[in-house]
Amino acid sequence: MKDYSRFKVVNSSFSEAKRAFLFCNKKLIKFLLNFKVGLTSPKTMELLPLAGKTQKIAIADNDGVLQCFSMKKGEVITHFKTLPAQKTQRLKLGGVNEGPKSNIFVASGSEVRGFSKKGKQFLSFNANISETIQSMYVDGVDLFVCGNYIFNHYRECKDFHNMLCSDRINDVLCLPQSKESKPPTVILACQDRLLRIIEESDVLQKVQVPGPPTVLELFEKDGGAKRNEVIYGTADGRIGLLEIESYEQHHKWEIENVKRNGGVSCLDMFDITGDGVMDLLVGRDDGIVDIYSFDETAQPFHKYSHTCNESITSIQGGIVGSAGYPEVVCATYPGIVSGLTTKRRKKHKGSDGLELTNQGRAQLSALRLELEEIHKNVLQQREKFQNSGLNKSLMSSINNFPMNTRFVLNGEEACYLLSVELQSPIDNILIQSDVVIHMLDVDKNSAVVSFSACKPEDGNCLLVTYRCQANTTRLDLKIRTIEGQYGTLQVYVTPRTEPRICQVKQFGIKPLSLHLRTHSFDSNRPFNFLKLKGQFSLAEAHSWVRSCLPEFPEKPPMGDTVTFHFVSSFQQTMLECTYSKGEVIFRSDNISTISILKDFLTIEATRRKIHLNITYDIDENSASYILNLMHPRLQHQLSLAHKVQILEALKELQVHEKDLSFLSDDYKQIVDNADDIKEKFALQPFLLDRFYGIITDLYIDTWKFKGQNVKNKIPALKETLCNYELSKLVTFFETSAESP
Repeated sequence: MKDYSRFKVVNSSFSEAKRAFLFCNKKLIKFLLNFKVGLTSPKTMELLPLAGKTQKIAIADNDGVLQCFSMKKGEVITHFKTLPAQKTQRLKLGGVNEGPKSNIFVASGSEVRGFSKKGKQFLSFNANISETIQSMYVDGVDLFVCGNYIFNHYRECKDFHNMLCSDRINDVLCLPQSKESKPPTVILACQDRLLRIIEESDVLQKVQVPGPPTVLELFEKDGGAKRNEVIYGTADGRIGLLEIESYEQHHKWEIENVKRNGGVSCLDMFDITGDGVMDLLVGRDDGIVDIYSFDETAQPFHKYSHTCNESITSIQGGIVGSAGYPEVVCATYPGIVSGLTTKRRKKHKGSDGLELTNQGRAQLSALRLELEEIHKNVLQQREKFQNSGLNKSLMSSINNFPMNTRFVLNGEEACYLLSVELQSPIDNILIQSDVVIHMLDVDKNSAVVSFSACKPEDGNCLLVTYRCQANTTRLDLKIRTIEGQYGTLQVYVTPRTEPRICQVKQFGIKPLSLHLRTHSFDSNRPFNFLKLKGQFSLAEAHSWVRSCLPEFPEKPPMGDTVTFHFVSSFQQTMLECTYSKGEVIFRSDNISTISILKDFLTIEATRRKIHLNITYDIDENSASYILNLMHPRLQHQLSLAHKVQILEALKELQVHEKDLSFLSDDYKQIVDNADDIKEKFALQPFLLDRFYGIITDLYIDTWKFKGQNVKNKIPALKETLCNYELSKLVTFFETSAESP
């Protein structure tokens, strides 16, 4: 890296300020504004093109209110504000091709409205689709809208093309159109981990991405040099760049979610560092803002992070608060519009000990006055409410409060991420489950946890309470499930409001809860088959399979025969499901997976009084194949546990012997890497027990299909695992059931 420390800000010009920021201390980025609107949905905020010294912000909230405002000397100036309407799902800027995009389009319900930059409505278009518009893109005279499964293309407000997608659509984007009369290339981000590239109503390509894609954005805002590059973000926090050719595509790079941050909810590109190359701005649903720059080889590297208290719904780069200084503006779910600036501000320490800028002190004084007025108003309204309670003819009613919840499977950690976010502070969250699950620690949580005694025989396997600290509006939890055990997880959320109210949210724990959708299937493994035949329809078969597996579409795809592929996030085993009218066929290299499906579907068929003809075929080599598949990870975990035990002994030795030079090189390496070993072992405290449980279930299921009950052999199996050797374990699986 070259030394640019000689650059200094000699004036307020844009380029000089940016160059100074590029190699300055990270503390330069500070809050720029703090503006409140209603609750917001993803991608409902945009910055209008620069028409003066600063840019205007257009934002629409869940109350259907669209407003446009700007900043001047630290004060918010509102340019226009519409009346409440239906919930706004998307906001997008549009305009003529190759020209400034200053028109504002908002999607609410099945309607798209257009506003000029001055707030004059010039368009009210009803898309006439049966679903609520969830995503939208505008390119010149072309309008692309998507419901959950329906894609529609309108040109000059006339229906041009449409398509029914087989899985939920999360976002839509169109590549920049050339002057040639070619059909536009549209990309759909779908929940089944596919980017569908379509022209007119035909799917040209299906591109698999590492996680469910949630957001799409053009690279460098115009698609890059060839105008065909697209950035995508996934629900598990990964980011990638895809180059789309006529009948092929290339993954140019991918950013892994090494720190296990939240999913990507919004993206933007803006040259915040002033090196002449646009930087990547990333907003995540756990409140983290990431900035990535690009090196000489056009590969991204992490530049800066900032943590908010709420999930980010929109992120934009531009010039908003200070002319000549690049800034980042974020909108969060509760409706807070805040910003980060590169401008240095002089601080003054007042008599109250606060170290603030002059502008900050003025804002603080104004906020204190506003809080006093609000406090007086609250006291008046509370007294009025209490007095009304004396009148028996009046009754108070409380509506449900808005709540943003997510319950998604993290494939890398093989656990579920549960997040609860409110507009008001959370008092406590109570979690109850009728199935055995394990609650894992999350570092950034500061809530007080209390576990209560439960009786599984009464259908209550878990009861835990999280008491949140003051002003906590978001809580993230990790939950580890056990495959084969299914039920319902209930989350009771109580906000810190008066009068008290509690809202419950239910999440289903499915029998194969740790399986993920995949589009790469290895057919060379030893597979076990399970076949079910009976008098049932395709829709009933789809409903059965969907009740077994996560990441399954709500509606059955088109066709007489449907096939889906899954991979276990923990064991890396594979499952293929093929179903049609009157027949369902499963094949998996894991015998336990087949056993779970057989037991669950038999119970479901009995409950629905449907006669099933069940047949199965077990491969003799599948058990040893699974043991070999798990061997590297199991051996690594055993080695890690062994090193932790040795480390404790070495610590005691170190107390008595200061000089440990007599130790072997292996022991010296353990002492030198003590912190790293402890950190890795702490990340997976139950992993070894989890492996033992899976191997035990595999052993029982293997011999169950052979008609033998081997539960009396479990103590001998545990002893074999304690003295683990792969060859001995495989031999035990093959011969122990035959021995007396």
